[in-house]
Amino acid sequence: MLEEWQTSWKNGDTGRKIYNIMPSVSLRPTNWIREGVIFFSQHGPFPAYLKRFHLSDSDYCSCGGIGTALHYVTECIYTVYWHMRKPAPNFEQEWLKRVANNLVSRQKIRGIIKFISENRDLFRPP
Repeated sequence: MLEEWQTSWKNGDTGRKIYNIMPSVSLRPTNWIREGVIFFSQHGPFPAYLKRFHLSDSDYCSCGGIGTALHYVTECIYTVYWHMRKPAPNFEQEWLKRVANNLVSRQKIRGIIKFISENRDLFRPP
């Protein structure tokens, strides 16, 4: 059963952002909190995600940038308190793996996601 699940996970079309961080399946539960799942899957209160699923007309953050998860954690003026250094585009996947395995980085992500969720009006596109 595990081999079949691993093959399906490896060759699947969905969940690639999580697959790049967690390429192996396991029966042991992970200790990810809600905010971590939202950030790493990039399925959450992000304008880019909402526009992709036709839940918003714009993928822009109110600060003028494209509202992706990475935008909020590296460059949005409203989340400066939690910023991390932006990775070079060709190192984004490696950066995400390191962030996922770093407790301090995960705490920053938790803070950002909570802040966005509690202040949605602030992040609506102009």
